[in-house]
Amino acid sequence: MDRLFAIIVTLAMALTCHAQEEVELVNDTLRTDEVSEVSIMIDSTKVVKAPRDWSTWKPNPQRALWLALVLPGAGQIYNRKYWKLPIFYGGFMGCIYALSWNNMMYKDYSQAYLDLMDTDESTNSYNKFLHLGVKITKDNEERYKEIFKGRKDKYRRWRDMSIFVMIGVYALSVIDAYVDAELSEFDISKDLSLEVHPTVISNRSGGSPLQGQSIGLSCFLNF
Repeated sequence: MDRLFAIIVTLAMALTCHAQEEVELVNDTLRTDEVSEVSIMIDSTKVVKAPRDWSTWKPNPQRALWLALVLPGAGQIYNRKYWKLPIFYGGFMGCIYALSWNNMMYKDYSQAYLDLMDTDESTNSYNKFLHLGVKITKDNEERYKEIFKGRKDKYRRWRDMSIFVMIGVYALSVIDAYVDAELSEFDISKDLSLEVHPTVISNRSGGSPLQGQSIGLSCFLNF
């Protein structure tokens, strides 16, 4: 009897342990399902940003203006008018080259003119501007002074003009960026049309029926 009772107790304990393992397995499965459900619910609350439709995108004129003011060409990039960049940057590079060249020539001729005006024979930078075999003497000194002074003043004017032209190119790039962005909402659809047709215009001041009407043109503008 004691052995039979021991066997029954052992089987009962084994069944109890197995039942607990089954319950724990079910609980773990439920927890996993709950976590998955919560994750799905959290993921579903995320706002998915739709991709931008560039075919209907319109630039902001104020933003284009400020971008063009801060960095030349940035307004054209913002307006997606990339083909204008070589025009403006080419203008800037041309103005910078003209500015540097004219400034260099102005300094050279200015120094040559100063060397020609003084009495020190060691300062003769003007000789590099003379033709081969030509020398400055007392007979032609005044004429060369006028020549060097005129060239000095000419290159100074061209240098200053290069600065103003570069400022003009910069201002033009800013105006172009703003106007281009402003006109992006301008209606250029096929509904815009102007039709001209002949018509009969009634003239109330006329006495007879023939004088009371006249032939003219009528314009129809659709927009």
